[in-house]
Amino acid sequence: MFAAFIASVGVTLVLILFPVLHAIELSFYQSQSFVSERTWVGLGNYLRVLQEPGFWRAFSIGITFSLITIVLQVVLGIGCALLLDQPFFGRPVVRGLAVLPYLLPTVVVAVAFQWLLDGSLGLFTIWAEKLGFGRPAWFEDPVMAMLIVVVASVWTWTPFVTISFLAALQTVPKSLYESARVDGAGSWMRFWHVTIPMLIPMLMVIVLLRSIWMFNKFDIIWLLTKGGPLSATEHLPVMAYRRAFMQYDVGGGAAIATLSFAVLSVLILVYFYFYPLDGKDGAK
Repeated sequence: MFAAFIASVGVTLVLILFPVLHAIELSFYQSQSFVSERTWVGLGNYLRVLQEPGFWRAFSIGITFSLITIVLQVVLGIGCALLLDQPFFGRPVVRGLAVLPYLLPTVVVAVAFQWLLDGSLGLFTIWAEKLGFGRPAWFEDPVMAMLIVVVASVWTWTPFVTISFLAALQTVPKSLYESARVDGAGSWMRFWHVTIPMLIPMLMVIVLLRSIWMFNKFDIIWLLTKGGPLSATEHLPVMAYRRAFMQYDVGGGAAIATLSFAVLSVLILVYFYFYPLDGKDGAK
């Protein structure tokens, strides 16, 4: 037992704590690579980054992207979970297929969307042309590019939300629905006054997890748009990567990443203030 504890602590230190501390350390230096000579600048990188309009634009894009995808994932996840909770022929098979998008590697999802939306041979491009819409410039239009990223993200990660809510639905006592039905409550009233209150704890956990993951989501955006066009889909993780690895401003990229980490830390602290681990209401 003690050996397992030591191993878990060691893995946490090596894979999580040390990289985070090293990134924070880099944010106080100016260097052109991770191995070049570093110059101490203190808070200079933070002051420089915070004065850039591009930083606040990337921050607002990240907030917008997170809010839209989280709302859609929760709404669709609850709807799919309610459907999959109903008895019907082949339900185990449908439940298994519903998880499939979540099991696919992100690079596979990105390649599939790029193929479907290819400007010359994409399936959706051909359909749009046959319907008289011409050949849409899917990835050249800022609004369309953001829409594509949102759709790809929602399609990929809604199954996680669905599985979570489906598991929560299994814990709702059937007697509550029977009592509500006896009292004359219809389907909507049973959903609003029985299902939703019982799903609130899971909903809070899902919102927290999805907020962390979607605000930090890098791979799907980078693989689909690389933050373009015209930085329309460039949020803080993409901006930090571009700054550190393409513009050779390691200190600036580390500062952006640290600021992003600080935002998420505040979000987590607020969450645990209102929903502490002991189950008591933290708000006074």
